[in-house]
Formats: sequence, structure tokens, C-alpha cells
Amino acid sequence: MRIFGRLSAYCLPYRRTLYASVAALALATAATMVVPYLTRALVNDVLKGHQWAAAWVFAAALPLLAAVGGLFTFAQAYGAGLFGAKCTYALREALYARLQYHGFEYYDREHTGNLMQRLTGDVEAWRMFLGQGMINGCNFVFNIVFGLVVMFNLDWQLALLSLALLPFLAMVVVRFDHRVRPVYSRIRQAMSGLQTVIQESVAGARVVKAFARESYEMEKFDRYNGSYAERNLQAGALQATFIPSIQLLGNLSAVGLLWVGGMQVIGGHASVGTVVAFFGLLGYLTGPTQQLGFLVNLYAQSAAAEQRLCEILEAPDRVRDRPGAVALSRQAARGHVRFEQVGLRYPGAAVSSLTDISLEARPGAVIALLGPTGSGKSSVVNLIPRFYECQTGRVVLDDRDVRDWTVSSLRRQVGMVPGETFLFSASILENISYGRRDATPADVERAARIADAHDFIMELPQGYETTVGERGLGLSGGQRQRIAIARAVLYDPRVLILDDATASVDMETEYEIQRALQAAMEGRTTFIIAHRLSSARRADEILVLDRGKVAERGRHAELLRAGGWYRRMYDIQFRDQAALADRAAVVRGAQACGG
Repeated sequence: MRIFGRLSAYCLPYRRTLYASVAALALATAATMVVPYLTRALVNDVLKGHQWAAAWVFAAALPLLAAVGGLFTFAQAYGAGLFGAKCTYALREALYARLQYHGFEYYDREHTGNLMQRLTGDVEAWRMFLGQGMINGCNFVFNIVFGLVVMFNLDWQLALLSLALLPFLAMVVVRFDHRVRPVYSRIRQAMSGLQTVIQESVAGARVVKAFARESYEMEKFDRYNGSYAERNLQAGALQATFIPSIQLLGNLSAVGLLWVGGMQVIGGHASVGTVVAFFGLLGYLTGPTQQLGFLVNLYAQSAAAEQRLCEILEAPDRVRDRPGAVALSRQAARGHVRFEQVGLRYPGAAVSSLTDISLEARPGAVIALLGPTGSGKSSVVNLIPRFYECQTGRVVLDDRDVRDWTVSSLRRQVGMVPGETFLFSASILENISYGRRDATPADVERAARIADAHDFIMELPQGYETTVGERGLGLSGGQRQRIAIARAVLYDPRVLILDDATASVDMETEYEIQRALQAAMEGRTTFIIAHRLSSARRADEILVLDRGKVAERGRHAELLRAGGWYRRMYDIQFRDQAALADRAAVVRGAQACGG
């Protein structure tokens, strides 16, 4: 009931289905409880009393009761299955929605394989609890309660003897539950680790093969697989101890009933039919008790799964709409961005990633962010669409704190081309139009032309309808990057973020993309994160970051004169090019003289 209580919001809309299933179960159990009375009458009146004419009544009554019980059992099983399926559907929808709206901080600490296991294996364990565990638990209760009522009605002394079984049964069940529940929790954790290993090795198959690390991956998989198998063996060992204990209690109860019942028959205190009926009723008690192993296992698995599911549902979402947040319309958006003494520290980090960052990007301006790896370039741009929240200062878009805009409308005005391109396993047309599902093929082609992607797309077997492989692995790095740029262009945002967008292309392609992007950047505020200075030299302002602080700022010529980090990088990147140009000039002069 604790499991049902924490996740009851996904069950309450379908509670009538559960009530109908439980009612059908109660009627099916009540129908079976008539059988002991018929059994007693059959033995006493027909077999011992030789009332053979009454045998036809029993011959007709028993199949009729079986048919009625079977009908109600079918209704109960169908209702339980329907209840479990509907609740699971609602829960999985809620889990997936929560995963869609969790912020980047959540995914920074969670593994993909772990989340996949929760949405599949853990949800399935909860469905089994709802569809079978709860109903079988009710069946156990009904059999015990109805059985004891009939037993006391038939013979109270034999009923007390049968009742003596229950305290010992409860002790065994409670002990087994306390021991098996943590085992199943560890099984769930081991399965998540195993699925994470599988997901990472499959996703990184090219890296594994490139470094010939197949044997290492096999050893790692063997460790996780062995841990999972070992914990399942622990659970199996507990079950192997528990189930025979339950069966032993049932057999001892049967022996005691046979001994005491036989003595009462001999002494004339009970009829043979009553003792025979009691043996039948004992099956209603010992039968469900032998299923307790299954029920407790199911409950333990569900308890472990419930905890992991609630971790997703109850995880705090740091990025959400403020009370009173307003929507930023496309017509009103101008793309005026300001950072006012912004500071950012990621959860669990020892030091701040950004400290006292201030900048202003007027509508249509181009801001370039440069600096060594880990200097905070991506952290700056991630604050604009609220992928993360700053702890000090504020980020302003169009004269309003970004936290005062609704998250969805804010992100509708911010387009991003990340350094690591991700494409879905779909057609190129679907990938480019991912942000605008209402885009026409002409719109998609126009964006592809701006991104210099149209020509290579038309060379593919099916053009824009060509399906790319998982994560776009069927395309080269430069092709994937240009499709990502086309996707951002078609999105038509007021703020465009290019997070090292030309890192995966050669110099010639970079030049073509940069030339094409001039039209895409026209009228948009653009933030460029670059390692190549050629991508940043035309920016209206260049910010050089170092350890989360602005170390240098200015235009290209100003920073060259300043002689700082920017000048050193410029010399490093362009020295070889200048040397090659000089050498080519010497060669051309020598050839001319020789000619």
C-alpha cells in the first residue's frame, strides 16, 4: 500500500476497474467456498447415507459452481490486467514527460542506461505489482477470511487448529521480506549498471574498435554481468529457503488436522464429511500461503522499482517558469542580450565556472567568446536559454530577466548549433525541420542552401528523404554540422548561438559556411564560440575568458595590439600559414627566374 500510495495519482483515475476486479474476485472466492458444504453433504448423505438420488443434484451443482467461479475469475483477471496496463501507461507518460522537462543538471549526473532501465524494467515491475500482486494479495486475504468463516461454521475446534498455522506463517513472511527487499534493490542497481555498459559500448563502438579495446569492454561487461547474476543468485537462495518453509507449515497443518480430525471421528464428535470438507478448506489456506513467496518477491521488486521511479518524478527541476512569467512573442523579440555581473557554479563543483561576467549584445551584434578549454565559454551561452541558472547577477533578454520569460517562449527565440552534432534516426528533411514542424520542403531547402548543405544532400540516394543512421553516423562530421546549422537557420531565432559550429569541417568548407552564415546572422544577435580565430575576427566584440572571468575584450585589431592571449593564439594559428605563403612565393619566383 505504500507503493500504491506514492504513485496513486496514476491509479486513481482507473480505480473503478480495480474495484470491479476485486468484486469479481470476491464473488469467485465465495462461489468456491460453497464446495466444502457440498462435499460434506456428499460424503455424509450420499456415500454414507446411501441417498443415491441426491447424487444427481451434486453432479449438477459442482459443474455449475465451477462455471460461475470461472466466469468471475475471468472477469477478475481481465480487470486486473486492464488496470495494470492503464496505470502503467499513465506512469510511463509522466516519467517521459519529466525526463523531457528536466534540466541539464539532471542529465549531468544520470546515465542513459540507468534511465532506460527505469522506464522499462522498473515500470514493468510496477505493472506486475498492480496487475498481479495486488489482486493475488486480495485473493490471499479472501481465501483466509472466507475459509476461516466456513471452518468455524463447520467445526470451531478444527478451525482453531487450522488458525494456529497463521502466526508462524506471518513470522516467516516478515523475515523473508526484510531479507529479500534490499537484495532486489541491489538487483535493480546492478541491472542499471549493466544496461549503462551495454549502451555506452554500442554507442561508442567506433572508438572501441579504433583502439582495439574489445577485450577490455568484454571484461567490463563480465564484471557487471557477474554482479547482476550473483545478486539474482542471492535472491534465488532466499526463495529456495522460504518456499519449502511455507510448504512445511502447510504439510504440518495437514498432518495435525488428519490426527485431530480422525480422533474426533473415532470419538463421534465429528462426521467424516466434516473432516473431508476441512481437508478441502485447508487447501484454500495452504494454497495461497505457498504463493506468498511469489507475492513477497513481487512486492520486494516493486518496492525497489517504486523508489527509483519516484526519484525521477520527485527530482527537483531548477529551471521552471516563475509565477507571473510571460511569453516572449516572435514579433516582440529583438535579441538584445545583457549579462550583469553573472556568476555560475555547477552543483557539486568546488569552484565557480563563471565570475562577474558582464557583456552587452545589441540586436544584430556578433559576440565571439574565446579562451582555453574549461574557461567558461559554453557556460556563458548556456545561461541565455536557461539550460542552467546563474547564482549571482542576471541575464537579460530584451530588457527583462530571462527568468521572467516562460521557458518555452524563451527557447523559441534562441537557436543553437552545438559543437557535438546530434541527428535523429530519421530523414534529413525531418532533422532540419525538427524545430519547425510546419516548415515546407521549400523552407527546408532554403535553410540547407544557407548552410551550404543542399548540394551534398542532393547527391544522396533519396535527397532530402534519405534516412541517416543512428546519430547521423552515415554522414561525415562536416555534413552533420551543416545539417545542424540548417536546422538552426530554419528555426529562425532572434539569438543564434554557434558553439564551435565549424570545428568539424576543413578550412575551405569553413570559409563557405561562414560566408553563407553571414546572411543567416543578418538581423540576429549571434554568439560565436570558436577555437579558430578566423571565425571570430569579424565579431563586433571579442571576449577572451580565462577561468570563468573576462581576461580580454575588444575588437580584433584592439586585441592584437594588446599583446595578450589573443595575440599569442593569432601568432600560433597564422604563423604556419604565413610561412607557407612565403615559401610558395619563393618557389614561384624561382620558377619564374628559371623560365
